[in-house]
Amino acid sequence: MEIAVVGQLEFTLGFQLAGVKNLYNPSDDEELAELLRDLLGQEEIGVVVVDNFDLVRLPERLRVQLSESVTPTVLGIGTEEDNTLRESIKSALGVDLWK
Repeated sequence: MEIAVVGQLEFTLGFQLAGVKNLYNPSDDEELAELLRDLLGQEEIGVVVVDNFDLVRLPERLRVQLSESVTPTVLGIGTEEDNTLRESIKSALGVDLWK
């Protein structure tokens, strides 16, 4: 399984330096949505890392599809505080690990 990283060049640069080879820098929201739909269908991709800033700009239906995807697992990360990962862990384990 491989990792894919989607976002602006500034976001993907650190992953490139860490050795991730599947880097995507979509130029607009339409290209971003199309790219993410395509990545959901690729069997060799196990994890898709997306900038939270880009995730909030996606259509609601696609965001739900991404959040419910098991393979690949879609992780939204960014500099702003986001409780999505916290809530996902809480629902999976039944315990809030941050308390």
